[in-house]
Amino acid sequence: MTDWIRLQKPSGSPEDLGPLQLAWLGDAIWEMHQRLRYCKKPGRAKDLHIAVVSEVKADAQAEAIVFLDKYLTDAEKDIVRKGRNRAGRGPRKCDAAIYAMATGFEALIGWLYLNNPCRLAQLFDQLQENSTHLRKEQNNG
Repeated sequence: MTDWIRLQKPSGSPEDLGPLQLAWLGDAIWEMHQRLRYCKKPGRAKDLHIAVVSEVKADAQAEAIVFLDKYLTDAEKDIVRKGRNRAGRGPRKCDAAIYAMATGFEALIGWLYLNNPCRLAQLFDQLQENSTHLRKEQNNG
């Protein structure tokens, strides 16, 4: 489900954007990716919306970046760190550390989308494989 990303060509200058701008862009890319994944499944709009929201909320993004950490290069980890450090407090209902990790995740997505879309697709594929593996474990356990 990452073909749409692989078809993108590197564009823009991610170096011209700060971590929060990259996170803002990354948030939109991540949500679009999740919507594309779920729109292939039958269901009512409300149910699809709830499923997508569960994937794009800060908790899920923080879990995603923890999982991806072992696959990241030093440069990618630096982008995550910069995003995490610029996150601020976030919403009252969200733990500040979780929100910061999610902001780092979003900054990485924004940076990779502009800099290396194929690499972004690889990381999304890693997340999808992990998600599939976890579901199989839950169904068997």
